[in-house]
Amino acid sequence: MSVGIPKIPTMAKTINITYKGESAVFGYKPIDRGILYGKRRRVPFDAEGNECAKASLLEDGSLLIKSGMTAQGYFTPENVWVPQGELEAINSDGSIPELFPATIGEEVEATQLSPVEALNLRFGTTYSLEPEVLSEGIKKELDSGVVLTFPFNPRADYEVETGLLVGNENGYFALIGQKNQYEFVGLASVVSVAEEANSDTSDDLDFEMF
Repeated sequence: MSVGIPKIPTMAKTINITYKGESAVFGYKPIDRGILYGKRRRVPFDAEGNECAKASLLEDGSLLIKSGMTAQGYFTPENVWVPQGELEAINSDGSIPELFPATIGEEVEATQLSPVEALNLRFGTTYSLEPEVLSEGIKKELDSGVVLTFPFNPRADYEVETGLLVGNENGYFALIGQKNQYEFVGLASVVSVAEEANSDTSDDLDFEMF
């Protein structure tokens, strides 16, 4: 008779927020087009009905590369491989950027955001949320159409994404993305309208001649 070691259940990843002194905890899973509309995959077969596998042939024909035979890596000028854990981020000015901790499973503060401000975000990921803990106050706000924003960082990173928490008749959702950044441009030199009007040269076209 063998005795097995009981499996310890892993903690599910959650989004934890506080708002107006109340708390909420959501389990989450990503939503993509495949989940919403299903997927189709083309499978090629040879003349004998066997499924074909994709591969690439080197230009000199010396090697056939199949899936799983290539990888990416970082190397020094001396062709020495550098492990991922030894890499460090450096700003363009040589300084070291701040590393922000992960927010998953950690309580973060949410604030209210207007619908107009929400449109200023560029979304990359959408999560379906399953409330594990949801206070009456936060539920009432979300059900009434209030949009909440919170910092989102699935792992320690040098940039924190912005999350929007919304609700409707289909449930609760988190939209994850970055704020849009705009660069305003202006004239390098100001040209006087009077000076241009008095110019001898004219680019006006006489459209009656066409």
